[in-house]
Amino acid sequence: MTIRDASADWQGTLKEGSGRLRLGSGVFEGAYSFPSRFENGPGTNPEELIAAAHAGCFSMALSAILGREGHVPDSIHTVAKVHLGATAAGPTITRIELETEARVAGLAAEDFERLAQSAKATCLVSRALAGVAAITLKASLIDH
Repeated sequence: MTIRDASADWQGTLKEGSGRLRLGSGVFEGAYSFPSRFENGPGTNPEELIAAAHAGCFSMALSAILGREGHVPDSIHTVAKVHLGATAAGPTITRIELETEARVAGLAAEDFERLAQSAKATCLVSRALAGVAAITLKASLIDH
């Protein structure tokens, strides 16, 4: 089984504090803050990283499905838009929009639509975001 990881560090209060997000592979590290998450401030945020994961997963799933049907895509470009909104429970991811464009020779538009819908339904990140069966937590307080 493959395990991927990332980490986050945070200092300060919610609104005045700031932090850094790091991918376990080391290929990305970025600052995040209240303004970068809930306003339009500089830096990244968890929802942007979810969008990147979803776009990447969907593109790979679509490539696999097209390949199984005998169609090798020249290119696939996907944008995922993660909507963060307010609900009675507090800030919530209310919607994710996937937009994809692909260059695939010899494929009818209606077949592409059917295969793209299949990729949306079967992509690992789509399935994870539909509901996670278990979320575990290991919490440690560090003396300062």
